[in-house]
Amino acid sequence: MNKGTVWTILAVVAAIAIAWILVELLAGLLVFIVKVLLVAVVAVIVYFVIRAVFARSARE
Repeated sequence: MNKGTVWTILAVVAAIAIAWILVELLAGLLVFIVKVLLVAVVAVIVYFVIRAVFARSARE
């Protein structure tokens, strides 16, 4: 095995390791963004439900 082959194998291993880490980070970030969006949607729904309940009880 010559020196070029060893460096090629090391470069491939490094590329796979870096790609793995980047995919993990991006997946975690994507999950976080989806959770934040879901929380925002649920919060808006709950806000309007609470507002409707208090508006109904204020009329009575």
